Amino acid sequence: MSKPANPPEAGPPQLREAVKECADDLRAALAEHGIKLPSLGVDLITYASDTPHPLVSLGNCRLDTAHRLIDVLRTARPEEPTR
Repeated sequence: MSKPANPPEAGPPQLREAVKECADDLRAALAEHGIKLPSLGVDLITYASDTPHPLVSLGNCRLDTAHRLIDVLRTARPEEPTR
């Protein structure tokens, strides 16, 4: 089995920290609305390319959590959609 070109620990430290901080900030913002996504975190597989483009993984959630997220997003929706 070959080793990935850029394992999760590779890549610029600033990028790794920025993605982790983003996931942490999203987790905190959701918590302010009573929403917890247990799988929320950094998708380590996205570091496996020659040029890493890390993703924040939202993961799965229960139906009641999805409805709560829908409610929060609808409440936060602007009066007129922006394009």
